[in-house]
Amino acid sequence: MKSPLLDLPGAVPSEGADAGVAAHYGNIFREQRELAAGRGFVDLSHRGVLTVTGADRLSWLHLLLTQHVSALPPGQAADALVLSPNGHVEHALYLVDDGTTTWIHVEPGTQGALLAYLDSMRFFYRVETADATDGFAVVHLPAGSTASAVGAAVVRELPYGRDLFLPREELGKLTAGYGPAAGVWAYEALRIEGHRPRLGFETDHRTIPHEVDWLATAVHLQKGCYRGQETVARVHNLGRPPRRLVFLHLDGTEEKLPPHGTEVRLAADGDGGRALGFVTSSARHHELGPIALALVKRNTPVDAVLLAGTVPGTQDVVVPQ
Repeated sequence: MKSPLLDLPGAVPSEGADAGVAAHYGNIFREQRELAAGRGFVDLSHRGVLTVTGADRLSWLHLLLTQHVSALPPGQAADALVLSPNGHVEHALYLVDDGTTTWIHVEPGTQGALLAYLDSMRFFYRVETADATDGFAVVHLPAGSTASAVGAAVVRELPYGRDLFLPREELGKLTAGYGPAAGVWAYEALRIEGHRPRLGFETDHRTIPHEVDWLATAVHLQKGCYRGQETVARVHNLGRPPRRLVFLHLDGTEEKLPPHGTEVRLAADGDGGRALGFVTSSARHHELGPIALALVKRNTPVDAVLLAGTVPGTQDVVVPQ
């Protein structure tokens, strides 16, 4: 679904998972600086949007998700996961309830599979689910933005900004009151700086929440049963996750960023060393230079210089050993 904001001057379309919106509008560092200063907006209209209505919606979602949402107050944002029976991450949900409807946005293209799972679990509960992607779009405003949210169906208030669920017909009118547009490259650079994991980037088919620090934001450790809870409780109480997320300050002399999936090794072992993990996301930051997130084996020394492909990088710990 192509965004009308791709018609703005300087817009360069994104590719891959973020196709359909702008990667940037001509100056990625200026766009980052504007967002960091609390100005502008990011078009995230390629993300999937689901709604859940009905008297039992919150108590029903509470049974399915890793987050405590049975008494979620209207307007309060929550992040949650759907896990496999073995505790592996299958879906990441970013939700808010307005008092009558629970609004959810998810990674582009994943809404169909998530909706099918939710529908399979309805049973006798008084709930209705719907794919609202065709009618509503997600727009992100950075922390400190003074732009009005008039016209939004609902707003998710976050420590790092606001997510607006807007009617799609409003997308083309955004620049009038929201400031300069910023592309997803700028948004991703700030996401990586904030160590915020993303489904399909920081995760693979065997990721458990502990490995990417989702226990801090998307898992409630004292709530009732949900699918995959046994793994979450066992690893939290008795074991250690096999891998851990790290933040990498990359060598700025290299021209190319290591893409997703690039193998990570100890720099001391050189190119022939054993792979310890892989790069999950990378970006050029307006202050920090080239940065990345990587998923590495838990016992990787925290003070070791790593090689992301051929690019050296020092670690910041995200998930402790």
